[in-house]
Amino acid sequence: MTADTQTKKTKQAGSHAKRTPKPPKLLRGFRDILPEDSIFWQHAKQTAFSTLLDYGYGEIDTPMLEQTSLFKRTIGEHTDIVSKEMFTFEDKGGDSVTMRPEFTASFARAYVEHGMFNRPQPVKLFSIGPAFRYDRPQAGRFRQFNQINFEIFGNDHPVADAEIIFLSYLICKQLGLDISIHVNSLGTPESREEYVGILKEYFKSKRRLLCEDCKKRLTKNTLRILDCKEEECNQLAQSAPQLVDHLDEESKQHFVAVLEHLDESEVPYELNPYIVRGLDYYNRTAFEIFAKIGEHTEDQSESKPIALGGGGRYDGLVELLGGRETPGVGVAIGIERIIDAIKKLGQKPTSQKKPQVFLAQLGEEATKHAFTLFETLRTAGIRTRANFAKSGLKEQLEHADKLGVLYAVILGQKELLDETVIIRDMENGIQEVVDLAKIAEELKKRLKKGI
Repeated sequence: MTADTQTKKTKQAGSHAKRTPKPPKLLRGFRDILPEDSIFWQHAKQTAFSTLLDYGYGEIDTPMLEQTSLFKRTIGEHTDIVSKEMFTFEDKGGDSVTMRPEFTASFARAYVEHGMFNRPQPVKLFSIGPAFRYDRPQAGRFRQFNQINFEIFGNDHPVADAEIIFLSYLICKQLGLDISIHVNSLGTPESREEYVGILKEYFKSKRRLLCEDCKKRLTKNTLRILDCKEEECNQLAQSAPQLVDHLDEESKQHFVAVLEHLDESEVPYELNPYIVRGLDYYNRTAFEIFAKIGEHTEDQSESKPIALGGGGRYDGLVELLGGRETPGVGVAIGIERIIDAIKKLGQKPTSQKKPQVFLAQLGEEATKHAFTLFETLRTAGIRTRANFAKSGLKEQLEHADKLGVLYAVILGQKELLDETVIIRDMENGIQEVVDLAKIAEELKKRLKKGI
């Protein structure tokens, strides 16, 4: 081979190497939930799931893709969610569709579309799953995020507001979090409109001090200035007229009744006149949930409360979508935020119960029968593990030892012919031959006795 030929082949090899595609990576703002983290997710979801079922809520699963008009009509054209954050695109049929940025509008659409007003009222619904917003990724905030949502349709009594707040508190408490609910009342649309006019006049003279976003909000969504996180806007808001001072009488009475229910239920709350929520459909009660972190950790730099979620009343939402006049109230709690708070407290949920038995199989025929035997043990309520890919007894028993099981069940060619199995005590190594047909019964007896 000539030097020129060798050089040419080397260059060709190099060019092939350069064309090797790079491994695909996650999109910005999205994440994988790995097995070591799933224990936190299961803990949060199962706690919410069982609690909400106990309180009579029915699970609903709405599509992640809806007509864009649904969210524009309900959330509001000039909200940050609609104007900046929605994942909206045109489908192949030419329709504008949006990945759901929140759940309540979809719940209300389903309530109307499926005629739920014909069901016994109130209708109590919940859902646990993902939503999507094109937001700036940061700690605890992703473009695909997960929420626990629960709502009550058809009850305008203050007790419904209190129930939603109480359950929010209860779920967080069961997850080991110390929380406080910040509560406000937004009044009726009429009283709020009157207040917005007063607020607008207040901020007009201070317009030059507002951030760029709040300058736009001044004309389009003035209330949102009150919960702006920019320091200058925050300071101006502290001296602004308060909504609670401009409530109509009926809203005042409703709000007082909600607080009385919370007092009676011993739910910790704070009155916060700056809680306004970012969606147009809210009226009367509005609240946000905060986890207290710093006082429970050694690192006092972690003292800033974590916002877990929020909600409120939306009495005009169903009617806005063409349904009957139907009161509603609900909440959304971020699962990522909950897990962040749990981790900052140094807590780790108890994992699923440890396996009790390991099934080891030797030989091709025994391996073929292993699935059937595994299922026999599992359906008998015995927590069983196996590694069907391993064939050597030593490595299978080493795996069993790492899992910390009490017994290993060994099935080999001879045992299969004799219709027996071997039970091995993993603590002392003693082995005993048992009738295959009686294996589940025998193991349950031993596990119950602890021998």
